[in-house]
Amino acid sequence: MAPEHTTPAGGKACHQLLRRIPKVDECLLRLAGEPSLPADAPMTLVTKVVRQVLDTLRQAILAGEVVTPDDLEFPSVLARILKEVQRQNRSRFRRVINATGVIIHTNLGRSLLPRAAMEQIQQAGCRYSNLEFDLDTGRRGSRYALVEELLCDLTGAEAALVVNNNAAAVLIVLETLARGKEVIVSRGQLVEIGGSFRIPDVMARSGALLKEVGATNRTHLRDYENALTEETGLLLKVHCSNYRIIGFTSQVSNEDLVALGRRHGLPVMEDLGSGCFVDLSRFGLMKEPTVQEVVASGIDVVTFSGDKLLGGPQAGIILGRRQMIDRIKKNPLNRAMRIDKFTLAGLESILRLYLDEQKALSTIPTLAMISAPVEQVDRRAKRLARRLRKELADRCRITVEETMSRVGGGAMPEQNLVSRAVVLAPDISVSRLEQLLRQQDLPVIGRIEDDRFIFDMRTVADDEVVDLASVIISVLVGN
Repeated sequence: MAPEHTTPAGGKACHQLLRRIPKVDECLLRLAGEPSLPADAPMTLVTKVVRQVLDTLRQAILAGEVVTPDDLEFPSVLARILKEVQRQNRSRFRRVINATGVIIHTNLGRSLLPRAAMEQIQQAGCRYSNLEFDLDTGRRGSRYALVEELLCDLTGAEAALVVNNNAAAVLIVLETLARGKEVIVSRGQLVEIGGSFRIPDVMARSGALLKEVGATNRTHLRDYENALTEETGLLLKVHCSNYRIIGFTSQVSNEDLVALGRRHGLPVMEDLGSGCFVDLSRFGLMKEPTVQEVVASGIDVVTFSGDKLLGGPQAGIILGRRQMIDRIKKNPLNRAMRIDKFTLAGLESILRLYLDEQKALSTIPTLAMISAPVEQVDRRAKRLARRLRKELADRCRITVEETMSRVGGGAMPEQNLVSRAVVLAPDISVSRLEQLLRQQDLPVIGRIEDDRFIFDMRTVADDEVVDLASVIISVLVGN
């Protein structure tokens, strides 16, 4: 006869195991004084978990899976319940440590906000504000006015509008200025961003008609000029911030495209994608056009993201000539795309930091991580390595090595920042280590290279080193 715990469903032993499963009320009674039960766990959640755990055991027995009588004793069942309650009771939206070296990590929340911005956001949430109240006149005001003047002062634009992301910014501009009209764009600039979101798709939704010109690698001014018809409504330039075409290439300058637009009475728009207010080439990166340079070139409307190279909250920023921006503001779509008080509070705080460029570089986390000298990153890596060696010297090989970080967020493709990483060759598989680190109360996200685990310290803050070491040690000592 087969052992009791492997008896197929329907056998006598199976029936005996089913009878051993504790009752829901019994489990709840035992849990009532359990110190390990999270104090903030609602009873509705606890009851749901109890039912789930007991049902899981029941289904396992009926399926003929290995379930022993010990598995059905109260200590074992309660341990399962407590673990599951703790898992389900913690927030789904959680802090993680980013040790990937990707600064603007789309999957990990993009740009981090400085403390000053977070204080403004907290105040906006805890207190009433002048969101749409003009304190000078005592009448209803515009939420956009709270940041428009700052944006114009910083960029030289005549007017500005902020919507909820850059895709929305591109959509509303096209819908306002070119609905039912042809929009001429270089074939090499028909980009796709994350989530399979493509410029042609946005254009189609706006009601504008796409007209491609040029070749993938080379587009000339004559290509735009030859494509002009009475149906042309807009000339569009898309900055290829998330990929690069190199070699035999050519593209039309902003100044030449603006001059063409002026001659034919057509507006010219540029989607910058990852707009930046600071020239980052001084830190070893390739030269990217700043927002100020694009505005100065005469482009009528410029759009870019708030949470990429700008280092602010998610937003789509629209700058340009007042005549164009006023038309966009009046578009009914603007109501559906408007930003809330938290975005406004965070964005205003970030923009004020840019009034002093050096302060912006040192206090806006995105810029601070990009501009951090490798010596600073190296010191952080050595701090972590020392802590790990004290506890893990016999469990894995620990080294500090040169590595390459990325800006990320679809910005500056194929451009690397020299960095330092703590590299582990553990006594467990690196894929298992990756999984365990990801499943901790404070998840750690790194990367795997050549069967070793890489903790790139450019994206780990100074005050995270101790926490990071604790998580790594806990995982490797416990396995």
